[in-house]
Amino acid sequence: MTSSLRSHGDRKTPSPPDQQTQRPEPSRRRDAFFDNAKYLAIVLVGIGHAWGQILDGNRTVETLYRVLYTFHMPAFIVISGYFSRSFDLSPKRVKRLITGVAVPYLVFEVAYALHRRLSEDPGNDISLLDPTYLLWFLCALFIWRLTTPIWQTLRWPLPISLVIAALASVTPSIGDDLNMQRVLQFLPCFVLGLVLRPEHFQLVRRRSVRIMAVPVVAAAVAIAWWSVPRMETGWFYRNAAVQATGAPWWSGPVVTLALFGCSLVLTACFFAWVPGRRMWFTALGAGTIYGYLLHGFLVKEGLFVGLFDKPVWDKPLAAVGLTVLAASVVTLLCTKPVQRALRFVVEPKMEWAFKRDAGDTARAREKSEQSGKRAVSEPREKVSV
Repeated sequence: MTSSLRSHGDRKTPSPPDQQTQRPEPSRRRDAFFDNAKYLAIVLVGIGHAWGQILDGNRTVETLYRVLYTFHMPAFIVISGYFSRSFDLSPKRVKRLITGVAVPYLVFEVAYALHRRLSEDPGNDISLLDPTYLLWFLCALFIWRLTTPIWQTLRWPLPISLVIAALASVTPSIGDDLNMQRVLQFLPCFVLGLVLRPEHFQLVRRRSVRIMAVPVVAAAVAIAWWSVPRMETGWFYRNAAVQATGAPWWSGPVVTLALFGCSLVLTACFFAWVPGRRMWFTALGAGTIYGYLLHGFLVKEGLFVGLFDKPVWDKPLAAVGLTVLAASVVTLLCTKPVQRALRFVVEPKMEWAFKRDAGDTARAREKSEQSGKRAVSEPREKVSV
């Protein structure tokens, strides 16, 4: 079996976008396009994790796998960056970052470690600095959002982030703590989301772009087919420096920039095909974090029990069945019942853990005083009644 999921294929997807604004109520309505995009992206994440276990000797699956891994996480990260534009280190934003990203990371890091102890390795350690499997994304999102004010201040944020990603690809001393290689090599995708505006998404959603995306994706599939015997799959994971592959040092920056360009093109094709109207799955876009965090347990359990070692996966029909199963499971994990059952750990309130914001206290006091003044001004007979 391929080692892609065991050592590299720990994907994820992303945390829910920050929807809080200061605009009137109509502007706070969820955009169906972005909910559709998040749902479809998280389904592709689940399918990719399933495909990652049956790559050995299956060139067709590996071809599709490479195309998928070129854009599905970059697309999710671009959306995360786009909805992080308002992050400003205010107490409200920091609280949301802690409860929506840091706490789920800590809870599920422990949960995944305990799951491995019970299913495979009784001596498995719990390490909060070494993200397990798909939890690297929560760790990365936490760091990216904290640095958002920096990128919003710089004049050329995207070129600078590309330079950082290229340098990371030739710096093995970065190590594995917090999966910093992925944090830095995927950084340009997040920064790209920060600099995008609504009109940019409107450009790729035009009919002409949807038509042009067909030959572009066909060419990507052909190139991926050609690359299977010529290029290591590990390049697509962005989780190691080039020195770990034995390739010359200069290939790290070259491949990093080339992959970003390919990711940008295929992500645009993906957005072009995402429906903008409400669909049957639109509401599931609000629960993608649940599907992301939970489906990994099922994939890992299948790996631990040897489910993917069976020869049946060499048959095309079995691969199709696995694809449908992965998409169905992720869909179910994004539904409202799952959200209600696990909201206390995925999106906890935790008001007890934070100091009360001085501004909120002042507003509450002012509101109370205004209510008192209105009560005093009312006729006594109304109060008595």
